[in-house]
Amino acid sequence: MQQQSDTPSPHAAPFEQFDAWFADAERHEVNDPNAMTVATISADGRPSARIVLLKARDERGFVFYTNLESRKGRELTSHPAAALLFHWKSLRRQIRIEGAVRHVPDAEADAYFASRPRTSRLGAWASEQSRPLPGRETLQARLDLFDARFPGEDVPRPPHWTGLLVTPQRFEFWQDIEFRLHDRTLYERAESGWTVSKLFP
Repeated sequence: MQQQSDTPSPHAAPFEQFDAWFADAERHEVNDPNAMTVATISADGRPSARIVLLKARDERGFVFYTNLESRKGRELTSHPAAALLFHWKSLRRQIRIEGAVRHVPDAEADAYFASRPRTSRLGAWASEQSRPLPGRETLQARLDLFDARFPGEDVPRPPHWTGLLVTPQRFEFWQDIEFRLHDRTLYERAESGWTVSKLFP
């Protein structure tokens, strides 16, 4: 049976616990340890989920970048709250995070956008994300259009593309244990800090 020493300490702060598990994932996951599911809700209450990449984690929360005209961008504009899920199969761990969403400052989004490869920056202009695409040739034509419009390395950030910051209100750390006797540690934000409790598996 898996040892309880692998499970989160109920005395650790949730950000510290996340950082420890994320460091383990960076050492052991072959591809994209920063991949996470982002779940949103539409204006009529329909849930939607997709995988994106975590690009920053600091004392504010968790940052990813997107086209605001995409489905997730529109849903987060109308309902600025999201659920995140990290699943590291090789480590048999999950982290669930829920919180409010807001835009990162423009300067922060500009700096990250400038760090991306040029073709990725052009793609942010060319892609009408989540909208119907008649064929790949249409995307290529739009890419060529913006390649001509921005011929050098200076490709500005589109006004519809930015970073979104999820400020956690709730964390759940899930550790697989044999016979489905999993360990689940819940942290919830309170006025005085974080409360911590255990959940039945």
